[in-house]
Amino acid sequence: MLSQPYKSTNILTLPKMHTLSSFFFFSFLSIPLFINVNFGSCSHLLAGESPMTPKASFIRYWNKEIRNNLPKPSFFLSKVSPLNAVDSAAFSKLAAQNALSTKLSDFCSSARLFCFPDLSPSLAKHDKDVSFSSYLNRNFTNYGTESAGGIDSFKNYSDSDNIPVDSFRRYGRNGAGHDEKFSNYAPNGNDIDESFNTYGTGGTGGKSDFKGYAWQVNVPNLRFTTYSDAGNGKAQKFTSYSLDTNSGSESFKGYGKNGNGVPNDFTGYGVNSNVIGSDFANYGEVGNGAADNFTSYGFNGNNPDNTFKNYGADGNGNVDSFSSYRDQSNVGDDSFDSYAKNSNSEKVNFNNYGKSFNEGTDKFTGYGKAAQGHEIGFKGYGINNTFKDYAKNGVSFAKYTNISSSSGAADAEAKILKLSGNSVNRWVEPGKFFRESNLKKGTVMPMPDIVDKMPKRSFLPRTITSKLPFSNSNLALLKNTFHALDNSTMETIIQDALKECERPPSAGENKRCVGSAEDMVDFATSVLGRNVAARTTVNVNGSKKDIMIGSVKGINGGKVTKSVSCHQSLYPYLLYYCHSVPKVRVYEADILDRNSKGKINHGVAICHLDTSSWSPTHGAFYALGSSPGQTEVCHWIFENDLTWTVAD
Repeated sequence: MLSQPYKSTNILTLPKMHTLSSFFFFSFLSIPLFINVNFGSCSHLLAGESPMTPKASFIRYWNKEIRNNLPKPSFFLSKVSPLNAVDSAAFSKLAAQNALSTKLSDFCSSARLFCFPDLSPSLAKHDKDVSFSSYLNRNFTNYGTESAGGIDSFKNYSDSDNIPVDSFRRYGRNGAGHDEKFSNYAPNGNDIDESFNTYGTGGTGGKSDFKGYAWQVNVPNLRFTTYSDAGNGKAQKFTSYSLDTNSGSESFKGYGKNGNGVPNDFTGYGVNSNVIGSDFANYGEVGNGAADNFTSYGFNGNNPDNTFKNYGADGNGNVDSFSSYRDQSNVGDDSFDSYAKNSNSEKVNFNNYGKSFNEGTDKFTGYGKAAQGHEIGFKGYGINNTFKDYAKNGVSFAKYTNISSSSGAADAEAKILKLSGNSVNRWVEPGKFFRESNLKKGTVMPMPDIVDKMPKRSFLPRTITSKLPFSNSNLALLKNTFHALDNSTMETIIQDALKECERPPSAGENKRCVGSAEDMVDFATSVLGRNVAARTTVNVNGSKKDIMIGSVKGINGGKVTKSVSCHQSLYPYLLYYCHSVPKVRVYEADILDRNSKGKINHGVAICHLDTSSWSPTHGAFYALGSSPGQTEVCHWIFENDLTWTVAD
């Protein structure tokens, strides 16, 4: 039988598989048994473990390819596929037939992969005034349709789940005076996928309140489609929306479209977030008397990207307010297409618009075009903004700043780069980048958060990865294999990984994405030779605290050396982006508790000596107060990342 599915509190536990092994049992027995293999070298296998497993095969491969007697790193061996011999042969055959999709749930659980569950529509009925205290991975269809009065409450909605996948279809349609309350909506998650389709369509009165919506989340994919379409006086409120979130996207399509007197309030939208993209399409289109308020929108964020299409177009008497819009953010790009176009008596107010520390770019196309009786005002309006086809009347600018000359833009950039080395930029975590001089015994310095936030996954055996396509040209096949629907989180994950892996190498870089342990060994030895060692930071102790540096050792005697660094990429199976860059020094250092001076960790750090080809907006220069080519940049090797060097 197939092995017991891997269980972890950090990943989805998928159904067990009971029948696939027997299907392949006889074909597996037909494999010739007269192969002469030396199994004596599999010293890391547990007693009774088969020498035909992918792990045993990899250990033999390591012994053949790496020419030294250093201990095999246990953290690396833990990433090797957990499949047993029978499962490995069975799934390899399915991969060769492009048929893994037919057994995806079994494949994901047995091979310890990262997969989303396939949620089927749920038509379950619920009592009025229902209260869900612990909601997770559910699909509500026709929930709250034509509800009259009352309130539905969701507390701890997908709280701290690693991979929550939740869906509301036709939620609260045609309700009257019905309230919905979501407290702590999907906080502290990792890769969250939340979808509301036709939310509150045709609703009259009542209110929806989302508090703590997706705060402190890594890689959110949040979608509201036809949100409050044709609603009548139903209030929507989002508080602390995407607070402290890292990367991802948020989409509102048909938001408040055809609505009548619908007030919408976003407070703390995208505050302190990193590289968040927000897309509002047909926002308030054909609305009547809408009141939309964005307070602290994108405040203190890093490179927010916000798009409003047909915002308030064809609206009547709408009032829109943006307070502290993208204030104190780093860069960022905002686009407003057909903003308030063909509207009647629309009032729009932007306060402290785009007053970012490092100015971004704003584009308004068709702004207020063909509008009647409108009043649109900008107070404290930032720089680097483009207006095309905007209304010549009814638009006012107070304290408008514009840098149009190249010298002015250069001055603005220089202002940002003249940061003191003691004043770490607010968008770069303290300790994430540091100088080589910090790596001295007795130095006290902040340690960044080095905890691995990725879903727990394993490599696949090369016998399987060699049969799986890995290119944009085969995207359709990959999506089918991993059940990635159009516009889903899984589709985005696959596309992002392919894009990064197919990107041409930068100057002096040698790169390869690897999905099997054998492939990583091959790449490391092709760059460094066969006398290599894999190094990583031992644990996460000291993370997000001030630590003291203990004894320091320079690899290769502290001389400039070669290394191959491998960083995890998000993908269904364990995928590493490995690359070699010139002119680095690698160090190992004891990490001590600042107070007790006791050893709590043993870290690996790499220092890049040539930064001349790096972008001027790289976070390292904000943190260290420098610019490309002016200084070296060092960083720790984080949990489950590693760097290969020539063995000492």
